[in-house]
Amino acid sequence: MRRGTVWFALVVIAATSEAVAQDHWPFNVFKQQEEASKVYQRPPARPPPRRRQGSTREPILAAPRGQPASWHWRITKASWSQTDEKAFEGFVARIGESGCRNVHACLTSATSNPMFHASNPPGMTFYADCADLPYMLRAYFAWKNGLPFSYTSAVLPIGSTRDIRYTRLGNRVIARHHIVGPVVDARRAIPRMVDTISSAHYRYPPRQTDRMLPDHYPVAITPKSIRPGTLVYDPNGHVAVVYKVGADGRIHYIDTHPDNSLTRGVYGRSFVRSSPGMGAGFKRWRPQRLVGAKRDEDGYLAGGEIVLAPDGDIPDWSDEQVYGNAGGGERTWRRAEFVIDGQSVDYYEFVRKRLAGVGFRYDPLNETREMVRTLCGDAKYRVDAVNVAVKAGIHLRPQPPRLPLNIYGSEGEWEVYSTPSRDARLKTAFKELRDEIARYLSLAATEPEKLDYAGGDLRADLARIWQEEASACSFSYLRSDQSEVVLDLHELQRRLFALSFDPYHCPERRWGAADQPELSTCPDDPVKQAWYDAEQRLRNQIERTYETRMGFSLRQLQARVPGSGVDDPPDVDLGVLLSAEK
Repeated sequence: MRRGTVWFALVVIAATSEAVAQDHWPFNVFKQQEEASKVYQRPPARPPPRRRQGSTREPILAAPRGQPASWHWRITKASWSQTDEKAFEGFVARIGESGCRNVHACLTSATSNPMFHASNPPGMTFYADCADLPYMLRAYFAWKNGLPFSYTSAVLPIGSTRDIRYTRLGNRVIARHHIVGPVVDARRAIPRMVDTISSAHYRYPPRQTDRMLPDHYPVAITPKSIRPGTLVYDPNGHVAVVYKVGADGRIHYIDTHPDNSLTRGVYGRSFVRSSPGMGAGFKRWRPQRLVGAKRDEDGYLAGGEIVLAPDGDIPDWSDEQVYGNAGGGERTWRRAEFVIDGQSVDYYEFVRKRLAGVGFRYDPLNETREMVRTLCGDAKYRVDAVNVAVKAGIHLRPQPPRLPLNIYGSEGEWEVYSTPSRDARLKTAFKELRDEIARYLSLAATEPEKLDYAGGDLRADLARIWQEEASACSFSYLRSDQSEVVLDLHELQRRLFALSFDPYHCPERRWGAADQPELSTCPDDPVKQAWYDAEQRLRNQIERTYETRMGFSLRQLQARVPGSGVDDPPDVDLGVLLSAEK
């Protein structure tokens, strides 16, 4: 009884806090310097303050005289116009296309943020983990354009849960925070928002009837709705922001991580579908309107409250991502049917073809080339992530006696420096590449009209592209003695399930070294060696089981207790698939 009472109290306190951290609830976020290699640890966790349900407002400053300061957030418009929305899309697209590598650099660089970087307050730093990123971009743009902004400041689970980020039935909004005039200090308002948001703030059933509405709504899968600024929520605890949709229907996104790094990817099966309450999929910002405000003598709007548009007032609101576009209901989401051009297809093919338009056919050679290049980018992003841990010396510290309560959603050093979620997405991408190539080979044999291919030997052409692109993707890491090891995608595929996600392991094991010459410089003691061996079943697993209670000891891992992974990894071997003997 005591244990249950304590758990209930923690949920209520944390869920009603203004200090709910990004994706590692309920810990406060840390701030990140401009250089990607410098990481600030989070401050120690402390109990968040209680707060009543309802709406709150950002502290308002006395209206200053003279020219507004760079940190002033002053409201000039009561709502976002279509012009504002188009400008926001351009703002997001520019960041995505720029190549910037962390949030602070993206918002302070003339290349990635040409319109607003010069007006940033001196000394202000910008941090966003993955769930923060959509809020950071939206709030920053609102600040720079005199727009009002309101966000969900507290949620409660629907039903019981151990972790409000991974509720089975979803969450409901119990409090909002309004940023209204006449003057708000953006230097405080934006970090306060970042400290509040978590991935729990995206986990809502699609149909909303509560008095307090979520910040986002599910959209129809159309080019009108899936555009720069649209976000995509993976119920395994990750959020990304669309920055481009290609003419071929390929969706490009940006996402961020606990070290404040910003990476780029292409939408695919790593973003899973889920039951309705979990709220997976594409969402857009719900229209907001400031009501009851009055203009002061300088023309700024002061006071009032922000009202969100209900589902019925939003033209592109849709639950087809959950129930399909051929009918369905609450009990049939698993069997949702997605129909396009009169044929039933799987969800991911449906998304692709809907966005590509009429007459789209897969070009298997170009598809494979682009997927391999995306994998190459993912591998190089992992180099950065591992380097952050190595530079911080985490691998030289003693191995903790237990894993975190969940290796995919944790806090402290593990949150910042481990890579289980990143590695799972990388493995999923390799598997998706293999599965797609197998599908193209099958289509070529049975339904060639669905492919845009005029060659005579698809298997040989695909093998050639894989060989060329995988060999061209070169990256390296430094061993413990600072000697360099150069890898390519062929070698990464070979050692994919040997890559250690554990930040307490040497860089050689982080990169899956197996032969003695490469591994000889690793300083890990026998205890760390035993942990590395015992974590193999977790490395074999590509599903991110956030709901599983872990916290395993070495002995439990060695005993293969439930939840400690799987015995065999999935097949990702492209060499066998593409061999001429097939």
